[in-house]
Amino acid sequence: MYDGQQQRPEPGHGPLAGFTVGVTAARRADELGALLQRRGAAVLHAPALRIVPLADDGELLAATREIIDRAPDVVVATTAIGFRGWIEAADGWGLGERLLGRLRAVELLARGPKVKGAVRAAGLTEEWSPSSESMAEVLDRLLTEGVDGRCIAVQLHGEPLPGFVEALRAGGAEVVPVPVYRWMPPEDIGPVDRLLDATVSRGLDALTFTSAPAAASLLSRAEERGLADELLAALNHDVLPACVGPVTALPLQARGIDTAQPERFRLGPLVQLLCRELPARARALPIAGRRVEIRGHAVVVDGELRPVPPAGMALLRALARRPGWVVARAELLRALPGAGRDEHAVETAMARLRTALGAPKLIQTVVKRGYRLALDPAADAKYADA
Repeated sequence: MYDGQQQRPEPGHGPLAGFTVGVTAARRADELGALLQRRGAAVLHAPALRIVPLADDGELLAATREIIDRAPDVVVATTAIGFRGWIEAADGWGLGERLLGRLRAVELLARGPKVKGAVRAAGLTEEWSPSSESMAEVLDRLLTEGVDGRCIAVQLHGEPLPGFVEALRAGGAEVVPVPVYRWMPPEDIGPVDRLLDATVSRGLDALTFTSAPAAASLLSRAEERGLADELLAALNHDVLPACVGPVTALPLQARGIDTAQPERFRLGPLVQLLCRELPARARALPIAGRRVEIRGHAVVVDGELRPVPPAGMALLRALARRPGWVVARAELLRALPGAGRDEHAVETAMARLRTALGAPKLIQTVVKRGYRLALDPAADAKYADA
């Protein structure tokens, strides 16, 4: 998957065929993109952030030395990949054994089974781990034990921990953040700008987020370009914002954007969520004895996927807004992207649309008036006041 480049699915009609999904992830983007493409989606990838390599991260090195030099009372490990990366980075700096020795002597808490596995793989034993994988449960335990005057090191992983550090400090604890995998703006902002343009122009059907910093970064870039209002409008109405979990969704929710989230905060359930939500949002109409489902960049006619050029999709959406009604050429011309003033452009785009659909009778020409979808008579009453 190439940054800023749209990748088309392989032949086949998966649940996401005909839809375009944006991916903002920097880490595991290839895995997410592959999952989407296997289900038929076209994928537009633009990492909204880049990850500072651990070996080059001076802040992580400083935090590691601080923990080695002055033992904290408690260390909280929050993610398996982050904890493993921390130990590997310490090894690279020649501090691995000293760090492990220090961690053996403190109260080590692991947020959930995966983190517990990483802790044990490092030859350590956790004091306690919640089965819920909830940071709220970790916080409750610490506050119940009492944190006043204690030093608590918290392994971060690029994700904000809303209220966690603040609650510990309010309880009188000294908190040492361990910033594993710090996020920075991308070196090449071009792919992000192309992703923003595709979102505000409704060239995407869904936009996925797997980290809160990525969501915040995309919003910040939209502000810089003067596109914030347009981005919010797109995400609130036409482009589905899908987040891997509630923490990831926080920057979007703070701007009034409702997000879709899977029950389990993993990439697989995120893709399954899209497989349900996007087809359910597609417009399906009974036209000329056929079932026509209008997707993002394609149309499903009686179960057969028919890719349609952007101009044709613009015309089809304009016709589908009022199924069965005649839509004038002048109105259709306004719907065409960059068509100018020549109504002949409508005729050309309409001819290509009919060819792409493979069923010319789906769209009727009404002489001297315009075009209409050949809505089945039984459906006319349903859409009469559309």
